[in-house]
Amino acid sequence: MSVEERSAARLAIVQALYQMEVAGKGLNEIYAEFEVHWIGREIEGVQYKPAELQFFRDIVKGVLDNQATIDRALDQALQGGWPLQRIESVMRAILRAGGFELGFRRDIPVKVVIKEYVDVAGAFFGATESGMINAVLDRLARQARPEHFAEK
Repeated sequence: MSVEERSAARLAIVQALYQMEVAGKGLNEIYAEFEVHWIGREIEGVQYKPAELQFFRDIVKGVLDNQATIDRALDQALQGGWPLQRIESVMRAILRAGGFELGFRRDIPVKVVIKEYVDVAGAFFGATESGMINAVLDRLARQARPEHFAEK
């Protein structure tokens, strides 16, 4: 597993979660579509990088299995009473994936999770939206892993 393959997997995870939400595709259909047609392939002149497939599968399934818990935590982390359901769907996919990693994948450092998903946000949005992703994931990390932020 390389850093680049994990980064590519995170981008694919967000795209897969987005497609599942807007197109209503199921888990096995998404696995097949991404693993056969997207990851590591060229589509319409765009080369998609190779990605760590097991990580892709683990995170997508983890988000689906824990979505209610993740969504509740994200609703708490969003400021001003702005519910997750009012957030744009790609941003929601980014927040859910980052939320899963922060809450359920303690083997991945907080800073890595936040930086990676801010980078993914940068592939779709501008600085304002990336900053919002950064702020929400930081608040979520403080809820999910308070020991990481304790004074030393």
